[in-house]
Amino acid sequence: MAKKRKGGQGSVHLRKDGRWEGRYVVGYDEFGLPKTKNVLAYTKTECQQKLKKLKEECGGAIKSEKLKPDMRFGDWLDYWYQNHSKPRLRPSTQQEYELRIYQYIIPELGNIPLNELSQDNLQQFYNRLKKSGRLRKIELYGEGLSDRTVRGCHITCRTALDRAVKDKLIRTNPAEGCKPPSVKKKEMQVLTREEMQRFLIQAREDGYYELFLMDLSTGLRRGELLAMQWDDLNFDTGELRITKQVSRVRGKLTVSEPKTKASIRTLILPSAILEMLRAYKARVNSRWMFPSPKKEDSPLDPASVRKRLCKTLERAGCKKVRFHDLRHTFATTALEYGMDVKTLSTVIGHNSVATTLNIYAHITDDMRATAAVNIDRGIAKQEQAEMPAEKAAPEKTETDFVATKGQRRKPGTGCLSQIGEHLWEGKYSPRGPDGKKRHGNVYAHTREECEEKLKVLIQEMKAEITAERERSKNAA
Repeated sequence: MAKKRKGGQGSVHLRKDGRWEGRYVVGYDEFGLPKTKNVLAYTKTECQQKLKKLKEECGGAIKSEKLKPDMRFGDWLDYWYQNHSKPRLRPSTQQEYELRIYQYIIPELGNIPLNELSQDNLQQFYNRLKKSGRLRKIELYGEGLSDRTVRGCHITCRTALDRAVKDKLIRTNPAEGCKPPSVKKKEMQVLTREEMQRFLIQAREDGYYELFLMDLSTGLRRGELLAMQWDDLNFDTGELRITKQVSRVRGKLTVSEPKTKASIRTLILPSAILEMLRAYKARVNSRWMFPSPKKEDSPLDPASVRKRLCKTLERAGCKKVRFHDLRHTFATTALEYGMDVKTLSTVIGHNSVATTLNIYAHITDDMRATAAVNIDRGIAKQEQAEMPAEKAAPEKTETDFVATKGQRRKPGTGCLSQIGEHLWEGKYSPRGPDGKKRHGNVYAHTREECEEKLKVLIQEMKAEITAERERSKNAA
């Protein structure tokens, strides 16, 4: 079995033509893909010597023979980022990592030997960042860094030190016991129907109607929306392909792949949106759907779109929301109008239905009001209370109330539970011929709809088990 070479040493292999080839990674392109140089020789020893000379000429950040327990933490962090982390990161994420590593972590902790870095060193570093770590725009945001940035520095240190443990440079990871600040999740907001109307009227006046209407109708991320080209849209079928995103990296607009594999998807646009885009295309002379008004053959800048959103909201008298909250508004509206969670998860490009439920099943004021009315009618008997005493019929509503609380279901009918304000789940778990349980579930927005779906599921699963029993008998 061939012996695996250590990271950073390059690779040596025998070619089909009988020569030995050595390859060495000398850097990475803007997409994080490795750039290599190679050497050729007729013997393996000669190839290794040439490869060693190539590495010295290229002046790699850290030679593998220098990877020692007492090396500087800054040197290890740089080596880990360039060789283990950077190749897997998107350009925008690379920018975040480099900010943490080269502007915050290395200047503070870089000179400490790797095997002497302690939990106390790291914890004090995080505390300093939180108190007075900001390097610029202090007058706007204060001296301390945000909890998110401090926690990002901790995650970077912990991951790099995990690799050092795996490479047996240190015995334990000192970052494991640290307590970085917890990041408070920002509460997402949605625009009400009235606010959406005012917002779109103002957007038409400002010249951004098509852009904002498109986002409210599809729930695209800002980068995905701005990266769309006319070739991505099929006007005959209404299919819109999402295959790229725009982001600003190191001061330049960069087009790259979307956030996740699930983000690469195809949407079907409503006919009204297609007609709007047809009329809009006649006014646009660019391959980009939303081109920059200043730069030729360039999409709109994400930063300028964010500023335009703030101005339009302010002029329309709407509450201040982020661009991502337009996506949140779409998802919430889709749930209100009955789109099932699985379909919504696919449309907005989530990896799982659980993510959609946790993030985008937001309860709007309208949904709360509807829930309150249902409670009043079903439990508080509000209808009877609103009627005059002499006209209120002595209806026996108490029986109905009791019947809806804690009623046991009959065996073989599955179970029903409410897992969200407007989401019900039905489960059925029969045992198959092998004695093992089979699990099935359905989802719906009302109890009645879920009951119907559950009945169909039970019939289908019973038929499958019956067919399986028959096959077992025939085989015996």
